[in-house]
Amino acid sequence: MSFPLSNSIETPILQELSAVGGSDDVRFLYEKLVAYFPQINTNDLQKTQNWRKLVQRAGKELDENGFLIRERGFWKITEKGKRKIEEENHEFQIANPTIEELTHTKIQQMIVVIGKTLNYHAEVEFEYYDVVWREKEGSLRLSHVFEVQSKGNIDSAFAKLKRAFDAQRSKPFLVLSTERDSRRATQSLEREFVELQEVITIVSFAEINRIYQNLQAIKEILPKMLAK
Repeated sequence: MSFPLSNSIETPILQELSAVGGSDDVRFLYEKLVAYFPQINTNDLQKTQNWRKLVQRAGKELDENGFLIRERGFWKITEKGKRKIEEENHEFQIANPTIEELTHTKIQQMIVVIGKTLNYHAEVEFEYYDVVWREKEGSLRLSHVFEVQSKGNIDSAFAKLKRAFDAQRSKPFLVLSTERDSRRATQSLEREFVELQEVITIVSFAEINRIYQNLQAIKEILPKMLAK
């Protein structure tokens, strides 16, 4: 089945913004809005650009009508938008409200499995890093370093990733909960950690979960294809 019309995405956008305190990074909204539309199948989700265009179109309409404000990738609901969702009859419901919670530990475990599926040696809590990947078990260099941020000081996570990059040019990854921290992360990169802007990858819990789920279907054959 095809994607929904963009105007049917408007109310879910406002509901999600309200649920997370009023504002969120649009990258995270792309992931969360899918749950409102159970007719979207796996093939649809692979058409990432089409889905994002629809969400952007709905956001533009809401912005033009004064229901939200879009600014540098962050969308913020207005008072008019809050009144709108209060008046709605909550016609849209999350497709699967019993989805298992993605905790810090579960995300760490997923990243380890992803790494092993891609033929890396992966382990959690190595020294003071949440997850590390190495080319081989005996390799001294940390190829990839992940910090999983669900609570606590985000600057501490950035500092650890900077240390890894400065020491070994490790690839730094900051993994954020979809409910918080995105604005703080952007501010830190622009102010205190400018040197990481070109090398760091910031992903959401939902994105890690999706990578993990997709790799499960090909985990037997993929390492053989990647073998050198």
